[in-house]
Amino acid sequence: MKRLLPGFAVVAAVLALAPSPIASAASNTATTLFPLDGPNQLETHMTLECFKSGGFCNFTAGADMLTPDGVTGFPPGLWARQTTEVRSPNRLAYLDTHANGQFERVHKAMGSDEITTVYFGEGPPDKYQTTGRIDSTDWQTGQPKTDISVITCTHIQVVYGGVNITSPSTCAQTNFS
Repeated sequence: MKRLLPGFAVVAAVLALAPSPIASAASNTATTLFPLDGPNQLETHMTLECFKSGGFCNFTAGADMLTPDGVTGFPPGLWARQTTEVRSPNRLAYLDTHANGQFERVHKAMGSDEITTVYFGEGPPDKYQTTGRIDSTDWQTGQPKTDISVITCTHIQVVYGGVNITSPSTCAQTNFS
């Protein structure tokens, strides 16, 4: 047994210097198409990634126009309002949502957060996206709560020259991994 101890020490030293594995995340992406005008369609998409190691999720909610030639932004004169809801079916989880953007507001309520984003004018597809972070906390302990699922849903109202359409909800749901 005494001969094995130096070997264990060498293995432990090597493992301590080895790079740590990249954190994995559970993720889900959803896309919905809805008729817009002529051959064009309104495309909404929702992406959600939850990291157990940090007790948080990243999300992206977006919209664009799908034409016969591919994905584009929206035309001039656009006014749009996107609503993104964040919630969990577990009532012991407090989800604290933060959104990144100039024209975004987060409305917090018991059990869910709602992000409202307003877009103006034409632009590329990435202009019409809301990104952010969701921190999950256990109401009882104040510690990160990662034994839950998180649900994010988004819909958008698009208004421009003769078009006034509200999309159906697009939802992504995942657990922490």
